[in-house]
Amino acid sequence: MAINDNPQRRDFLQALSKVGVLVFLVAIAMVAKSCSLFNAKATITNTSEITDNTKEFIGNSATIKSRVIQKVGLTSFTVSDARFFRGEPLVVVNASGAPFDLPSDQNLKVQVTGQVRNLVIPKIEQEFNLKIDDKYYKDYINKPAIIARYIVLAPQPGQITQHPEQYYRRRVAVTGKVENIRSPVLLTLHENQLFGGEDLLVLLKAPPKVAINQNQTVSITGEVRPFIIAEIERDYGFTWDQNVKRELEGKYGNRPVLVAEIAYPE
Repeated sequence: MAINDNPQRRDFLQALSKVGVLVFLVAIAMVAKSCSLFNAKATITNTSEITDNTKEFIGNSATIKSRVIQKVGLTSFTVSDARFFRGEPLVVVNASGAPFDLPSDQNLKVQVTGQVRNLVIPKIEQEFNLKIDDKYYKDYINKPAIIARYIVLAPQPGQITQHPEQYYRRRVAVTGKVENIRSPVLLTLHENQLFGGEDLLVLLKAPPKVAINQNQTVSITGEVRPFIIAEIERDYGFTWDQNVKRELEGKYGNRPVLVAEIAYPE
C-alpha cells in the first residue's frame, strides 16, 4: 500500500508541515498508540547456544547477531560469539538469493535469520535450491549451520556516522538508545563514544504503534542513505513545506539517516 494512502500518516505529515518539526518533541508519546511501525521483539540467539544445544534448534528459525570469522566457499561464512573466537564456529549458508559482501572490519557484526540444520549438503541443496561445493565444507559436515534467508550488517550507530559512505544504500540492523525524539517520525540513536561518531538520525516511514521513550533501547532495520530532502520526499512520499525543509536541511542535510522498515523495543 502506498504511503500516502494511510490517513493517519497524512494527518501526521500535514501537522508536521504546518507547525514545524521540533515542536513535536513530546507529541509522540500521546499519539503513537494507534500507529503501525513497531513489530514484536525479535529474539537474538547466541551462536554458542546453537552449537551447544543443537537438538533444540534443528529445524527451527533463529536470529543471531555475531562477528564473522572467515569466509567459506563462495557464499558462506562462519560466525562465533565466543571470546577471542575460541568456541565452536557456526556456518552460515547464504540462501537469501542475494549476494552479501562480508565486512572487512572484524568489529562489525552481521545479523542473520534462517533455519538451523545439520549440514548435510545433498539435502540442503535440494530443499533450498542451492549449489554447494563440498570441498570447502569438509570441516563442517553434519555440524549445525544456519541456512540464511536474511543477512544484514549490524553496526553500532557511531560506526555508521563515522564512515557513512560504507553503509549508503545498504540495509542494516542497528540497536541503540533513543537520544532525542525530534518528531513523530524523526529521532536519534545515541552514540556511546566507542567509535567516535555522532548520534544516528532515524526516519520512521510511519509513526510507531507503541510509544518510543527517551533513553529507551530499540532495534531498527532499514536502509542507510544521505539525508537529502528532495530524495526523501520523492522516495517515501513525505511532503514538507519550505520552512520545515529549510529547518531539516540546516540541521541534518547530507548527514546519514537510517530509514526504518522494521523497529522493535529491546
